[in-house]
Amino acid sequence: MKILIIGYGSIGKRHEEVLLELENIEQIDIVTNQYLSNKRTFKNLEDIQNLNDYDYFIIASETNKHYTQLKYLESMLTDKIIFCEKPLFESQKILKITKNQVYVGYVLRFHPLLQTLKKLLKDDNILNINVNCGQYLPTWRAQSDYRDSYSAKKEEGGGVLLDLSHEIDYTQWLCGKINEIKSYQVKVSDLEISSDDLSTFIAKTDRGIIVNLSIDYISKITYRKIMLNTFNTTYELDFINNKLVQKDKFGVEEVFSSSNLERNSMFENMHKSILGTKESVCSYSEALEVMDTISKVQEQNR
Repeated sequence: MKILIIGYGSIGKRHEEVLLELENIEQIDIVTNQYLSNKRTFKNLEDIQNLNDYDYFIIASETNKHYTQLKYLESMLTDKIIFCEKPLFESQKILKITKNQVYVGYVLRFHPLLQTLKKLLKDDNILNINVNCGQYLPTWRAQSDYRDSYSAKKEEGGGVLLDLSHEIDYTQWLCGKINEIKSYQVKVSDLEISSDDLSTFIAKTDRGIIVNLSIDYISKITYRKIMLNTFNTTYELDFINNKLVQKDKFGVEEVFSSSNLERNSMFENMHKSILGTKESVCSYSEALEVMDTISKVQEQNR
C-alpha cells in the first residue's frame, strides 16, 4: 500500500509513526515545505504527477487548508480512501463527496472505555449527558510556544471549539444529532491568542436528550469527563484517569478501567478500521453533522 501524508506537523508525524507499524505498507510520501533528506516529499499536491498511484491519503494540514485539499483530491481521484484530520473544516462548507470514501479523525471513538460505554448504552434510554474538557493551552505542546501553534490562531482554524470538537462528535455518536442549542464561544483569559478559549452550550438532540457541554483552553487542572444518566443507571467516564463507573438506582456499582492504554493504540485501531471493517469510524456525513453543530455555535457568537 502506498500512502500520501499531506502536512507534516506533529499530527502528520504521528500518523506516519502509526502507519509504519501496519502490515503491507510499501511507501509513505509527504507533502510539506520542510526539507526531509530521508523522505520523498512534494511542496504541493499539484506537483504530484502520479497521484492515482497512492492508495490511502492522509490530510494532516492546518484546518483552514482541509477544504481546498479535500476538494482537489475528490476532483482528481476515484475509489480511493481519504482520511482527514478533525475538524473537517474551520467553518461550514458545501463539498459533495461522491467518488471516494472519506473518513475523519475523531480518534476518541476508539478509546476502549468510550467503546465500552457505547455498548452498555445500546439498549438503554439516555436522559442527559454532561461533557467537560479542559487543559491550559501553554501545556499542550511542551516543546513549542503555544502562541506559534495553529490552536492560537483563529485565521488558521484554531480555537477550542474546533480543537476539542472530539467532545461534540462523541456526544452526537452516543446521543444523536444536536438540533437545538444555546451557546457561548468567547475568549476570557489573558492567553496571547486570537482564537476562542472557552465554549459552552446547552442543547437537545433529535432523540430528546439534554446536553450540557463545556470545553476550554484555560484550566490548569487537565480534565476530560462524561457524566451520563439513563432511567436506571448513571455513568461517569474519566478519560484522564482511564476509569468508567456504572452505578444503578439500587447502589450497585461496577468499575471499568483501561490503565495500559498505549500512546498510539487508538490511532492504530482507527486506521485499521478505516482500511478494514469501517466499524466506529467517523464518516464524512457524521463529520458534516459535527460541522453543522459547530456552525450553529459560531453563528450565535459572531
